[in-house]
Amino acid sequence: MDSQFKKGVLEICVLNILSKKDCYGYELVEELSQKISISEGTIYPLLSRLKKKKYVRTYLKQSNLGPARKYYKLTKVGQQRAKKLSTAWIIFSKRIEGFLKNKSGDIQKKF
Repeated sequence: MDSQFKKGVLEICVLNILSKKDCYGYELVEELSQKISISEGTIYPLLSRLKKKKYVRTYLKQSNLGPARKYYKLTKVGQQRAKKLSTAWIIFSKRIEGFLKNKSGDIQKKF
């Protein structure tokens, strides 16, 4: 997948995951990696930006596997942002899909 596509949708994906459950950074990477190729180095700067914008807050939680982990939790503002971006994405992707279907149809007619 093109890196520009990933950059454009990463915030939506992270906010969507956090709307379902609180996560620590590496847990987000693992979940995102099931659908798209992503590295840890990509997620932490995004989480920092989301925290600065007050879309997420952090808290520490003890782990059975080592030191306490920093968890990210969506704030009310973050929940609103997640809904707004998700709605905008659905509308946008349907329009693009329609455009691509029309283009495919046009190409098939030519051959």
